[in-house]
Amino acid sequence: MNSILIVLPILTILMFSLGLTLEGKDFVMVVKRYKAVLAGMTGQLIALPLIALLVAKMMGLSPIFTIGLVLIACCPGGSSSNVFSMLAKGDVALSVSLTAVSSLITLVTVPLVMQWTTASVGEAVGVTLPVGNLLMQNLVTMLLPILLGIGLRKWKPTVAAKIERFLSRLAFPALMLLAGIFFVQHRDTIADNLGQLGVAVTGLLLCAVLVAALLSYLFRLHTQERRTIVIEVGMQNAAQAIAIASSPFVFNDGRFAIPAILYALMMNVVLLIYVGWIKWGSKNV
Repeated sequence: MNSILIVLPILTILMFSLGLTLEGKDFVMVVKRYKAVLAGMTGQLIALPLIALLVAKMMGLSPIFTIGLVLIACCPGGSSSNVFSMLAKGDVALSVSLTAVSSLITLVTVPLVMQWTTASVGEAVGVTLPVGNLLMQNLVTMLLPILLGIGLRKWKPTVAAKIERFLSRLAFPALMLLAGIFFVQHRDTIADNLGQLGVAVTGLLLCAVLVAALLSYLFRLHTQERRTIVIEVGMQNAAQAIAIASSPFVFNDGRFAIPAILYALMMNVVLLIYVGWIKWGSKNV
């Protein structure tokens, strides 16, 4: 099975679905809620990639898995974080704004960070990054669908709402299907490296949660904002990472996607536990 024929359409649909949830006020809020947005962006765009590099070094990961771990750390957001923020009784409006901004900013930051990472650890083993190809793929599979979704919401809000309700139900199953396909295709490699990679991915995820909590404290955010920041920093766009890893225009090697696959599975477990803990705490107040 040529997995790229599944990966890129799923990523495109997910980005289109995200666009259907966005409108101008979501971007205006970035200015009004600058402290919370700055906390989220610091965690997502700066802290997490650096933590991924540190974890990879501490765990002695191979260049391929190091690049893969940094790759998933560079791909924040996705519309699922908005759902988790709602379940956690967080600030959903802030979640939507952070998702919108991070999805646009990472069109540029992902190529920059990944170019530096591959130059640092990948070129010694023959791994290079065609930056132009990655930029073009991001524009076609991410920016264009987001803009189409925003446009449809603006000009045909009723139609957009119906489509978004349908697509939102497919987001999580689609991501799990994607992870499942790659898990089967690379089951031997995953089995051989599960211990080391499992610890690395779990360490990255737990560090993301802790850093988000620390940033929320330093920026003096209120409870709802703190919950949202934890979810936004911890939740990564695995579909984007898998698409970059497997695309014939970029890395063209599914092994780079293995950390993203494991992260996608672990982040749902950990964040569901986080949501459950919040709900349990609310009942016992």
